[in-house]
Amino acid sequence: MATAVVARPVARPQARARDEEVLVWPDLVFVEFISAMVFTIALFILAVLVNAPLLDQANADVTPNPSKAPWYLLNLQELLLHMNPAMAGVIIPTIWLGILAAFPYFDRENEGQGVWFGTEGAVKITVVAGAVGIVGTVALILWDSGKLAFFLNEYLGISGGDTFRFLESVRNIQSQLPWPEWSKEITYLPFNLKILDSDARGGPTEFQNLDFPGWLVEQGIPIVAMVGLSSIMIYTLWKMGWVLTRRDALLALFSGFIGAYAILTVTGTAFRGQGQELVWPWELKVSEGIPGQE
Repeated sequence: MATAVVARPVARPQARARDEEVLVWPDLVFVEFISAMVFTIALFILAVLVNAPLLDQANADVTPNPSKAPWYLLNLQELLLHMNPAMAGVIIPTIWLGILAAFPYFDRENEGQGVWFGTEGAVKITVVAGAVGIVGTVALILWDSGKLAFFLNEYLGISGGDTFRFLESVRNIQSQLPWPEWSKEITYLPFNLKILDSDARGGPTEFQNLDFPGWLVEQGIPIVAMVGLSSIMIYTLWKMGWVLTRRDALLALFSGFIGAYAILTVTGTAFRGQGQELVWPWELKVSEGIPGQE
């Protein structure tokens, strides 16, 4: 019995239409070249119009005032002004990097991955959360610097009077409230812990004693501000019906972070003058420091 074999043409994949493709050349390379030229020309124009605050040749014995880190670290330097140095420089960046690494494990949905504003209401969540991060960070910086009351009175006509003067600055909570003496030296270890040896003054080490007003200002309030405001923002957006999925919550959290990150960088770059005081950018001056001063 013979079997008939019918040859069938091999199915070829259909070629994509030209308008569905983006070629490296000339599409991508041409756009990148134009962008590079525009950036270079703009940089030349700024170099001609704006006088850079160049000082004398670097001297290891003279510290300029203000002395600032590279721009990409000025957000951390700004953060150091508002809380405990260990928190600002190590703990908070480490925790936030861990949170960023956990994002893919918290949002396991495959739909819409890699799509900008791929969920319903993503645009308004981004705008609102970013605005909350910007306004909240500016308010906290002004409050910690003691300029919030002046700003509200000068530009908004709001005056709090003398009743709440201790709230004019977060530092006033530590210095102006009548804290009892025992609250400034709370022993939180049931045994005497000595690290290396006594301090330079010959007294016992202060490691096992807690200064509660100082802890409240440098650690407690910053933690409550960061965790509490973020939680309140996400909860409010959820009650409004904007945050519906885990991705929406992550989008709100990340947008708020970007707003705060931008404000910290801009403030540390353009609004910190001599002695790290808040000044307008056109009032920023750089002077030589005291020889040997760190």
